[in-house]
Amino acid sequence: MSTGRLLRAPSPERPGPGPLPAAALRALQIEIGRRLQGMLAGDYRSSQYGEGVELAQVRPYVPGDDVRRIEWNVTARLGEPHVRVNMAERVLVTWLLLDTSPSMHFGTADRRKADVADGVAFALGHVATRRGNRLGVMTFGDSNPTTLPPGQGRHGLLGLLGALQREPEEDQVGATSLGAAMRRTGAIARQRGVVAIVSDFRGPLDWRKPLLELMSRHEVLAVEIRDPREQELPDIGDLWLVDPETGRQVRVDTRSRTLRERFAHAAAKERSGVARVLSALGVPHAVLSTSGDWLRPLAVFLGGRR
Repeated sequence: MSTGRLLRAPSPERPGPGPLPAAALRALQIEIGRRLQGMLAGDYRSSQYGEGVELAQVRPYVPGDDVRRIEWNVTARLGEPHVRVNMAERVLVTWLLLDTSPSMHFGTADRRKADVADGVAFALGHVATRRGNRLGVMTFGDSNPTTLPPGQGRHGLLGLLGALQREPEEDQVGATSLGAAMRRTGAIARQRGVVAIVSDFRGPLDWRKPLLELMSRHEVLAVEIRDPREQELPDIGDLWLVDPETGRQVRVDTRSRTLRERFAHAAAKERSGVARVLSALGVPHAVLSTSGDWLRPLAVFLGGRR
């Protein structure tokens, strides 16, 4: 039995708690920024950039700076630690490739997958836009993909994610193509940088070759979001399931232990297939859940990439 993409029970209401209101989005952004300050020291740095020798500016010291770059004359004069920034220290551009397909609006635990994705976007925005670095956003999976050119501020990200809170159209069907989204990113993101893919990675495995092409120019990170119910079926009797991306429906009797075991085996095999491809290509891979605390494992993941 293949799970294909996410299956859910049809209902008059969307699964999970539903979209976050604008006030909650703002509060989430503030909370994530506050918590990350204590979890991460310094900024995310791409391994593709080096140091220069020509002085560009002297700025205040922030935690994580190399103490060997402290400018002692300015520090003594102003009474506050300052560091040298050299000319060859290039601006780092990070692209967030964000999955907004119908399957992301599923959630049976504490939140929807889309809510976790929004939180990841806020966290990456907090880290990626410090010290003049820039963040661009590109969405995929729905009928109206959006591109936000790289910018230095975090405020525009809040407005974009608020707009993305719209629910998927009922008549929208079709498998999500991550491979096509990667090709689109590669065509737009010409400057070398970082591409962070945030998705549930459900859909055809059509993205190995596009990922290789993307990796030839960029450092790539993968953040996978899962819901516990996608890995196992509950024992609740007859149930109609529908794939939110293709519209395919199937009726199952969840009282069957054999069926539940086959479903769990197929789900585990599908997830291990995604992990295997990413591991074979050397792509750093984090798995976050709609259940429990997702921010701490994300911070550990980002901290390990420094």
